[in-house]
Amino acid sequence: MTHVEDELNSQPECWARAAGEAAGLGGALPLPGERVAVVGCGTSYFMAQAFAALREGAGQGETDAFAASEFPAGRTYDRVLALTRSGTTTEVLHLLAGLEGHTPTTAISADPDTPVMAAADELVVLDYADERSVVQTRFATTALTLLRAHLGLHPDAAVADARTALAAELPEGLVECGQFTFLGRGWTVGLANEAGLKMREASLSWTEAYPAMEYRHGPISITTAGTATWMFGEAPEGLAEQVRATGGLWIEGRLDPLAELVRAQRLAVAVAAARGLDPDRPRHLTRSVILTP
Repeated sequence: MTHVEDELNSQPECWARAAGEAAGLGGALPLPGERVAVVGCGTSYFMAQAFAALREGAGQGETDAFAASEFPAGRTYDRVLALTRSGTTTEVLHLLAGLEGHTPTTAISADPDTPVMAAADELVVLDYADERSVVQTRFATTALTLLRAHLGLHPDAAVADARTALAAELPEGLVECGQFTFLGRGWTVGLANEAGLKMREASLSWTEAYPAMEYRHGPISITTAGTATWMFGEAPEGLAEQVRATGGLWIEGRLDPLAELVRAQRLAVAVAAARGLDPDRPRHLTRSVILTP
């Protein structure tokens, strides 16, 4: 079994632990009413997108998400929350250093023994969700589970749905598809973006991701026999029928959307295996991007 498979299979237990810890974190995480920016790179940026939409949608305060390298200089926030598995990512550390002394910062990381410990005002450590793999799975979803629980939005069914996502067979014909499009609405747009990234990293697949209502505005033109369109959450009315009419494979997200992401992680590993690729050795990637000054 690859590191990626081992780690993605442990997600239900990680989620249950994170959900139980959320209430004890007090003021380390964003408080209701705060104006918050959430930042990250790669997978962590897509989790930031999901959390920002969840928090603002729950009425807990204006919440923006940025790639750490694209944080708007001069814009003021009550708190900046950084997601960084390794705690060593150059763009995140640079941003936190620039905010020191005038904007409160919190980092969620898997490893406290890294530079982010000194760079952030508050540190939340999910060491039990750390990973050996380059391709992120359980750290990202565990961090988002923690944040969902902090908002009071972690459903009881999520952990059980994750177990179902790990046990159930993937839809027939899905692994053989040559192109994959992932769709979301609201907070699940971030999950759709992350599903597409997982497929590219692990299996070198042609993937795209869009807000579901935007899919009709051009991207549906690539859909045909041999392509798959996967919806995270409830689909807009009539969209499934439109996709099926093209000859493309429609995948409906029936589980909790975060559990659907687990299914997409499994798909990435399965497609990699079918193509003779090793998902533990993704092309051109390292576990953390550390830039030389």
